[in-house]
Amino acid sequence: MKIAVTFENGNVFQHFGHTEYFKIYTVTDGAVTSSEIRSTNGSGHSALAKYLSDYGVETLICGGIGGCAITALSEAGIKVCGGVSGSADDAVAALLAKTLVYASTANCNHHDHDHSCGEHEEHEEHEERGFLGRKPGKEL
Repeated sequence: MKIAVTFENGNVFQHFGHTEYFKIYTVTDGAVTSSEIRSTNGSGHSALAKYLSDYGVETLICGGIGGCAITALSEAGIKVCGGVSGSADDAVAALLAKTLVYASTANCNHHDHDHSCGEHEEHEEHEERGFLGRKPGKEL
């Protein structure tokens, strides 16, 4: 199994669509057997689901994520654990221990404008705002 985490400086990066790196963990028999940091090569919102799917990722841990991204990831067969913060390694350990608290619904509210899913990638330069103010969704 492969788990991807939006990654920056050892922590879960807080904006899925703007992440420059994923830390990808390979898990065998419930334990991490290897990990690597992979660049997104500047891919934006719409390309990241395919990027992760092509790499064989089954679960994504991230901070803020919007509904369109969750839909694309779900359609690619990737389970989303959003609204997570802190150490990437600790988040994966919590996921494997079935104690990770996360949101399975959209928790990205950093836009001050309306747009549809197809328009999201046109707004890559917008300002980030706090979007983790929601209560944790559920425990795995």
